[in-house]
Amino acid sequence: METFSNLADSHAHLNNPDFANDLDEVAGALGGMLVLNAAYDVASSLKGIEIARKYPNMYASVGIHPNDTGKATEADFKKLAELAKDEKVVAIGETGLDYYRNRAGAETQKKWLRLHLGLAAELNKPVIIHCREAWADILPILRDEAKSGGVLHCFSEGPDEALEGQRLGWHVSFAGNATYPKAEKLRLAAKAVRSEYLLMETDCPYLSPQSVRGKRNDPRNLVETAKTLAQTRGLTYEDTVRITRMNFEKLFLDKRPEKGEIVYWIRNSLYVNVSRACNNRCVFCPREENPVVQGHYLGLARDPEAREIISAVGDSRPDEIVLCGFGEPTIRLDVVKEVASAMKQKGLKVRLNTNGQGSLINGRDIVPELKGLVDVASVSLNADNAETYNKICLPADPANAFKAVCDFITRSRDVLPDTVASAVAYPPDVDVEKVKKFAEETLKVRFRTRMLDLVG
Repeated sequence: METFSNLADSHAHLNNPDFANDLDEVAGALGGMLVLNAAYDVASSLKGIEIARKYPNMYASVGIHPNDTGKATEADFKKLAELAKDEKVVAIGETGLDYYRNRAGAETQKKWLRLHLGLAAELNKPVIIHCREAWADILPILRDEAKSGGVLHCFSEGPDEALEGQRLGWHVSFAGNATYPKAEKLRLAAKAVRSEYLLMETDCPYLSPQSVRGKRNDPRNLVETAKTLAQTRGLTYEDTVRITRMNFEKLFLDKRPEKGEIVYWIRNSLYVNVSRACNNRCVFCPREENPVVQGHYLGLARDPEAREIISAVGDSRPDEIVLCGFGEPTIRLDVVKEVASAMKQKGLKVRLNTNGQGSLINGRDIVPELKGLVDVASVSLNADNAETYNKICLPADPANAFKAVCDFITRSRDVLPDTVASAVAYPPDVDVEKVKKFAEETLKVRFRTRMLDLVG
């Protein structure tokens, strides 16, 4: 039996008359699924609040859809401003620009978009943006006038536009149309968005996913969208559900995890949060301001002891144990060795994710100490010369760091079963092709490109 409790639908319309006869039935099937019922006029704003008050797992927004702004009045906006103060109202909108149906002129739509943005800024609530065939007009308004951020709902543009929105700090939400066979551009956009900005939605009763296309949509169908996003992004369904729910809670409920995780699953690998400390300050690393990886909060109050890590792994049988975290694990070399030894005794494969400066950090060649404990050393290289490395990775010891990384890679190549060098795709700072050539031709190891938040 399919369960829905861990899902988060960032944009539904259970406040639509299509659900007048079976709302309780639909709502009762959702368990603890988080649902935001987005408004499109005053009546749907009122209905959304009514539903949110009835069901603890549901929330509401208030707003007027751009296609309805032609008939909206000053009194309507005053009513929205009043309703927006309700504790169950967590967003303003949906608002935006729609040049596809264009039922209100462009200038009228822009006027109402700005009114919504102003209300959101006043109340410090996120905005739900509807944009259809109006990207060129809406982007500068969001860039220059939006103060509280929010979500680009039912995203319908390509990867370049998704990244533009992300750079402005906007979440990007994908609906059932991402499951359509011809929606390859949309799936490329879904692949491009970093995990911390990813949301999903049904937009029900509209945009049913492929398996029920043409039928009324409802939040239970979010499962199919989640599976498509997981496949597109190379993650598991559980990964995708966890990521999007955390993002929903952070954006709309201002809720953040209270306790960091010692071990955490991504796909079929079990990752270990070894250390909070790092001797690099890489330009692309979000460790200090947002210690989250694929929906896992890694903000520990202290570094875990080896026995705590071993206990947290328990009887798990992952494809591999990955010693990493947001810090540099070889700073705690004794813990790495103790945990790796315990994992090898369990017959598990062990991978070490490292910046390659372990020997420099510990003042000795540590590679022989890893023999028999580490099956794969995955080393973040990110540059093909010391000057570039220092610019990108900001090491604590810039005079020696890059040479130490290269020496570690070659020593590991000769001593350990497998070594792979990697570079984060972070243009223009990281030139992946140059790093690849250096790794393969000079260091003579395998190379892997990593997307900014792709863990694996």
